[in-house]
Amino acid sequence: MKSGAKGTGSAGSKGKGGKITKKFIINASQPASDKIFDVSAFEKFLNDKIKVDNRTGNLGDTVQISQVGEGKIEVVAHTQFSGRYLKYLTKKFLKKQQLRDWLRVVSTSQGVYELRFFNVVNDEADDDDE
Repeated sequence: MKSGAKGTGSAGSKGKGGKITKKFIINASQPASDKIFDVSAFEKFLNDKIKVDNRTGNLGDTVQISQVGEGKIEVVAHTQFSGRYLKYLTKKFLKKQQLRDWLRVVSTSQGVYELRFFNVVNDEADDDDE
């Protein structure tokens, strides 16, 4: 009896050929319509920063990044790819653009991330006194 025989077989492969396709959408339409978020610059940032096989600029055919509609970016990966990694890169871009104080990344459903403004509660009673 072998105790180290765990993980043998095709446990990690999906389907017949083992081809994995994951599709992620980042919805930045709300801040893009307010003209504070540059979607094309974010698309270029993702192209530059996403790592495939531990190397940046190595996307090839395995990861496609495209702009879909107004303020939406679609990332299609044909390899193992994490949505958390995409969220991490989005937060990194927001920090670089100094937008991290106003925007947050929220997962609305599986594979869909949305950039939303923080809910700020204004004290209108203070404004009336002035």
